[in-house]
Amino acid sequence: MRKALTISAIALASSMALGGATTAFAAGTPTPSSSSSPSPHAAAASLKLSTSTAEPGDSITFSMDVPDGSTNLSVSSKALGDVKMTDGRGGTAKVNKVDNGTYDVSLTGTGPDGKRIQATAQLTVKSDKPSPKPTPQASSVNLSTDHGRPGDKVVVTIKTSEKNAFVKSDAFGGQVNLKSDGKGTFTGTAIVSKDVKTGYYGVQAFAGGKQFDTVKFSTEATGTKPDVKPLKPSEHKTPKGSVNTGQAPVGYVGSETSNG
Repeated sequence: MRKALTISAIALASSMALGGATTAFAAGTPTPSSSSSPSPHAAAASLKLSTSTAEPGDSITFSMDVPDGSTNLSVSSKALGDVKMTDGRGGTAKVNKVDNGTYDVSLTGTGPDGKRIQATAQLTVKSDKPSPKPTPQASSVNLSTDHGRPGDKVVVTIKTSEKNAFVKSDAFGGQVNLKSDGKGTFTGTAIVSKDVKTGYYGVQAFAGGKQFDTVKFSTEATGTKPDVKPLKPSEHKTPKGSVNTGQAPVGYVGSETSNG
């Protein structure tokens, strides 16, 4: 009976010793915390916009929550222009003409402890207005010369945003097709018709199949001017009562004949 009690006492003592050791170990272990420590690389800061959605041209305001004594504060974004910081912790900006989408708005600066300040907000730019279509280039025509004779070459140039261009004129014997350089300029060479008559002709310019202008072109049917040869001495006519000096007297008409 005494042996049994001795064994139980030893067991109890061992249990108490172990329990005491366990309790001491638990007391030395740090208690977990529910809050996280600030990042060692950046000071705590936040950026708030007056709206999360805006259209190009809208004006918005923003506010910043930064530590006292912060410096070099700046707000920037591809979606914002004309950013102005106020004396307090805020500012104004104007929404740029950008494509519809969501853009980051960044706040940067330096905290009073020298740590970098950084915060980001988002702005969605959305416009219900359709994007304006580019104004088409006004078509124009130019001739290298405004006159010519049969066989003469005339360079024709048309500038247009259309996909094809040509000119028509009786001075050139009909239609003259032009070749594109792929950049809105069409050129070609017209030849003055051999059967052209002296006078003025209209050159009709077409772009995209529609006539947009008419320019005037003059032609001279003969290739050379008529020769004017001086009279030979034997061809001089001497009116009665005059001396043949080789000069016609006053009132003389070259086509008049003498009556003898």
